Amino acid sequence: MAVDYFMHEKIWFDKYKYDDAERRYYEQMNGPLGSSSHQQENGASTILRDIARARENIQKSLAGSASTTSSAPAGDQNELLSRISHLEVENQNLRSVVADLQMAIFKLESRLNALEKSSTSHQPSPVPPTQKVEPFSVPSKKVELPSASPAKKAEPAAAEEDDDDDIDLFGSDDEEEDQEAAKVREERLRQYAEKKAKKPGLIAKSSILLDVKPWDDETDMAKMEECVRSVQMDGLVWGASKLVPVGYGIKKLQIQCVVEDDKVGTDILEEEITKFEDYVQSVDIAAFNKI
Repeated sequence: MAVDYFMHEKIWFDKYKYDDAERRYYEQMNGPLGSSSHQQENGASTILRDIARARENIQKSLAGSASTTSSAPAGDQNELLSRISHLEVENQNLRSVVADLQMAIFKLESRLNALEKSSTSHQPSPVPPTQKVEPFSVPSKKVELPSASPAKKAEPAAAEEDDDDDIDLFGSDDEEEDQEAAKVREERLRQYAEKKAKKPGLIAKSSILLDVKPWDDETDMAKMEECVRSVQMDGLVWGASKLVPVGYGIKKLQIQCVVEDDKVGTDILEEEITKFEDYVQSVDIAAFNKI
């Protein structure tokens, strides 16, 4: 029963053969497993050697930095001493230059003082700026003669009178000009009003479309149109017309007319058309437009 069961199941009985063949294939390609382990040991040993070398280099660098730090203060002190001595020499030189400049300025000041003294001894003493010198000691106040004062007083009075006369004359001229301008303005307004009165005004007109209906289909439509057009009024003008079918063989007359709104009314027009009772049954306004 077991053999029959395994016969129907899919079992790989020869798998170990394939595994051995695969192992031999990879050994031929990469060498035996022992060689790979040997290579791993060699790699680990090289890593350890590199680590040891790195430690040695770090220790050497630390030892060198300690030696340089111990020797650095002595070098810095020497450099500072040399700089200080150099600055002292420069300070001494600057002091000597400043002393020379002070001596030169002192000499220049002494020369200027001597020149000013010599120039003041040869020139006259200047006049103070606040003092005013008038020739011949003439007083600044003007002396008016008694004889001249009445004449001077009379002259302003005459000038005032002349000014008053001029003002009056100018005022009269202005009034005359204003009157003339008013007359011209009134004349122009009168002429404009006359022209406007003579000009005809706009006449209000309307366009009306009438529907004139007959009694029946036996009505003479030509005679009915003739009767409608016979209505004549002042301000009424008849236009085009046409027959429009209504139904059952009946047609209505549709006629256009233009009327003046002030002279002809729609009520009067309808009454005049409906007087033809033999032909006209009713009149309707189909359209009404202002012109």
